[in-house]
Amino acid sequence: MTYEKPRGTPRNPLTAKERERFDFAVIANWIPPGERVLDLGCGDGRLLRYLRETKDVDGYGVEIDDESVLACIRNGVDVIQIDIERGLSGFESQSFNHVIISQALQAMRATERILTEMLRVAEEAVISFPNFAYRANREAITGGHMPVSEDLPYEWYDTPNVRFFTIVDFEALCEKLGIEIRERLAFDVFGQPVADDPNLNGSLAFYRLGRKA
Repeated sequence: MTYEKPRGTPRNPLTAKERERFDFAVIANWIPPGERVLDLGCGDGRLLRYLRETKDVDGYGVEIDDESVLACIRNGVDVIQIDIERGLSGFESQSFNHVIISQALQAMRATERILTEMLRVAEEAVISFPNFAYRANREAITGGHMPVSEDLPYEWYDTPNVRFFTIVDFEALCEKLGIEIRERLAFDVFGQPVADDPNLNGSLAFYRLGRKA
């Protein structure tokens, strides 16, 4: 899946709104119509609303922030207010087809527990996250600064992110946890797919995960 500018026009990084729509579209491409979907750290529920409108999913969001929960309700999204850092014990095993974390894993501390729980409650997991090893981020660090980019848009002093990891780091963790990487997509800041050295050239990564047989 690509985001293409018309020929003859300059290529510019995706705007925040374009990045959100792009993220939703890539994820939706992996979700068959009519599935049961759980969205962890769902924010205001816009992704679930998008999936409901485009894929007719039966979806639930999980969120801890009070204002975000109210925003989900305003968006007509069913939401459960719990702290996913403590696990998903309230959900039965294999009760969903897909569980999603869209650009929120880097803001969570209990990474291993969350990944394990995702593949307990669902057949597959879909995850997107900013790649900290992206070339522009490396250049910022080489220059002595923490990176600020389209996919890492916060200053060091106000970021909600607590984990800064790379594509290589994430895949090593999947191997450690016995998680099968069924599909990986990486994109640059223009929304173009990256095949050559995604850990260097990919700003945003998407994964479709399952349990190894």
